[in-house]
Amino acid sequence: MNNVILIGRLTSDPELRFLPNNGTAVTRFAIAVDKNLSKDKKQELEQQNKPTADFPRITVWGKQAENCATYLGKGRLVAVQGRIQTSSYDNAQGQRVYMTEVVADRVQFLEWGDNNRSNNTQSHSSHDTAGIDTNGFQPVDDDEIPF
Repeated sequence: MNNVILIGRLTSDPELRFLPNNGTAVTRFAIAVDKNLSKDKKQELEQQNKPTADFPRITVWGKQAENCATYLGKGRLVAVQGRIQTSSYDNAQGQRVYMTEVVADRVQFLEWGDNNRSNNTQSHSSHDTAGIDTNGFQPVDDDEIPF
């Protein structure tokens, strides 16, 4: 069975390319996935300048690749479901280079871009100043909550 699920933050903006022969979209990016470390162990590794996260490379194909390139950016939180794929090639020096990546079947956006976030913030703040939310809800003082 070859199935992997990861949650992490993009380490850089996604790179979108199209295959020359058929125009299929392919997007590549890496995510930072925190290692399951205790607070003390994490501090110890940070003091030694050792990584406290893994950085798997993710490859996404087709329409989902275009969506990832459009809506994701560095620092965004995503969930990725897919499979691990290994490959190798000979570099310019004639050395064999091995690669491991996750080929994503599904990418779930867990955070949205700046535009949506700023729109949400603006809409919430305008409701707060008006005193009444458009869905019929009114702000309540925490002292009035019975629990």
